[in-house]
Amino acid sequence: MPTDHIRYDILAQEALRGVVRTVLADVAEKGLPGEHHFKITFATTAPGVRLSERMRAQYPEAMTIILQHQFWDLVVGDDAFEVGLSFGGVPERLAVPFAAITAFFDPAVQFGFQFETIEAEAGGEGRAAGAAADQSPPPTRIVPVESAKEPTKPDALPAPAAAKPSEPPAPSGGGEVVRLDRFRKK
Repeated sequence: MPTDHIRYDILAQEALRGVVRTVLADVAEKGLPGEHHFKITFATTAPGVRLSERMRAQYPEAMTIILQHQFWDLVVGDDAFEVGLSFGGVPERLAVPFAAITAFFDPAVQFGFQFETIEAEAGGEGRAAGAAADQSPPPTRIVPVESAKEPTKPDALPAPAAAKPSEPPAPSGGGEVVRLDRFRKK
């Protein structure tokens, strides 16, 4: 199998993280439009993630937050976002680098995608490390909504205080969930 020197897998993930950045920046400026809301899962151990020790103890590996009714001071930068949320009545401020996000889902329109951890990115070695490993990624799979589920929520966080827990609406057939596969062979 030929070696991917361009590293399309990394470029695709960076582009999809750009979608998350653009959507959150728009919400920070204008608020949530219509029934849109977001379930964002991120690795709590990723570099740059800031959260209280209480939350880190409760979610040692991954955490899912919901941006819907009660969040405040959403600030979106080039590499991360910060937001205020309430957990069990206790206000918290989180900082999440876009590289730490493992899943993004908008239940209002059944749209989302799941990111895979690319070890070369985590080690800060970027494309060179993957190319040096001489391994090709498997192709990206696009899964239609009818057969897809919400991104998995390890240690899923309950909805923030006063947020209405809601079931995602029945699929309308118009959205897709994009899943990027791991590029390393085991």
